[in-house]
Amino acid sequence: MPEYEFVDVYVPRGVTRKETTRLLTDHAEYGHWELDRLSLRSDGSRRVRLKRRIIRQLRATW
Repeated sequence: MPEYEFVDVYVPRGVTRKETTRLLTDHAEYGHWELDRLSLRSDGSRRVRLKRRIIRQLRATW
């Protein structure tokens, strides 16, 4: 089963949808993050949880 690491990103109320999309696209493109969960809060802010797979390298024994 794959292992993931998570990061929470808080987007304040005044940030537009277009700016939020650009922010998340940058995270996905350069950090290899993918969207796990997005919640829109009652005050208009967004809480975004991103995840990426942890790739473990096995140590080679000769």
